Amino acid sequence: MTDERSTGAGLPERAHHAGGGEPAAPRQRRMSAQRKQEAVLRVLRGEDLELVSRELGTTAAALSGWRDDFLAAGAASLKSRPEDGRERELRAMREKIGQMTMANELLEAKIDRLEAGAPFRHRRLKT
Repeated sequence: MTDERSTGAGLPERAHHAGGGEPAAPRQRRMSAQRKQEAVLRVLRGEDLELVSRELGTTAAALSGWRDDFLAAGAASLKSRPEDGRERELRAMREKIGQMTMANELLEAKIDRLEAGAPFRHRRLKT
């Protein structure tokens, strides 16, 4: 029988009772994107999904989900072109044009109210 205690580094430390026996299965821990990618690539290269998942201590469903996400992201990246400097500049200009258009519309509405003689709302000052 085993129990796990936290070490100073936040990692579990396995302690075995004097009676011996089988060590407990390691706790499910969060895997880095790099480790997930390596596992997915192993499966895509032909290694058995069940064996890889057992070796990594994760479920086969999780591993197949990672594989599906990996393939979907790869397919999506083939559909879009990488953004270059010109496209970034165009996007920034479009944003600026949008801001200027909104400011113009607000100013035109204000002018229309002034020309119509409609008073602006007066706000009370908080004291």
